[in-house]
Amino acid sequence: MLIRLDPASAEPLFAQLAGAVRGAIARGELAAGERLPSARELAESLGLNVHTVLHGYQLLRDEGLVELRRGRGAVVTEAGAGGLARLREAVAGAIAEARRLGLSADELTALIRKEYS
Repeated sequence: MLIRLDPASAEPLFAQLAGAVRGAIARGELAAGERLPSARELAESLGLNVHTVLHGYQLLRDEGLVELRRGRGAVVTEAGAGGLARLREAVAGAIAEARRLGLSADELTALIRKEYS
């Protein structure tokens, strides 16, 4: 899993970190039961304060995507990985239906944006 952060972004670093992990789970790069790097290791590799990493991990815990275990670190939950896997399948189904109806990617995106807001 590759994590890229943009220090110049208006989005806080902990939120960028959580988003990168969330994306890796959604793409299937991280599966249920997989351990994330320790907060200390990740902080060192990204040049962050360990509390920034812990804040990102806590955000993911609050969303139900990871479980924080003393001594074991952060582990991807079955519910988190399963929920995003179901979403991936639903998106794939929506794309297939959009293609069947002759919608372009832009038209599908516009429809999703309209329904999402």
